[in-house]
Amino acid sequence: MAFKIISVDEKKCVSCKICEIVCSLKKEGALNPEKSRIRVWSLHPGIDVPVVCRQCNDSPCEDACEYDAISRNEENNSIVINSTNCTGCGLCVEACPFQAIFLHPETNKAITCDLCEGDPTCVKYCPTKAITYVPWERSLEAKRGSEKKLYQDLNLFVD
Repeated sequence: MAFKIISVDEKKCVSCKICEIVCSLKKEGALNPEKSRIRVWSLHPGIDVPVVCRQCNDSPCEDACEYDAISRNEENNSIVINSTNCTGCGLCVEACPFQAIFLHPETNKAITCDLCEGDPTCVKYCPTKAITYVPWERSLEAKRGSEKKLYQDLNLFVD
């Protein structure tokens, strides 16, 4: 089975942040981008990029968690965080090469994109289609040669 990811085309992002709004509404019932599982970062004026969990095959966040709070949903291959086990230590945040795991501003527990059980709300509402939900093989990241290439090119992280 080919698993899907949320693919990012930074050239189409207009920084409307609708993705952040609908994510926080769906997941938290509140209009609060700090509770969103997707974040839009402004790198420079006119250069914005949605940052979302890449659902890495090697899952550095899962490997870093010492409390068995991070696992993978076998149905859609998404990263899932068990908030009962999460201590808020931040090891997963530090381990994520995409900076796509965040600590919830109120609970201090880790949060990240779980692909909305295979029907990502952010993708539905993105007016420019900067974010899409596609099989890995058809993603921009695959066409660029790796999951990390987009973020390396934009200097979002350093290996």
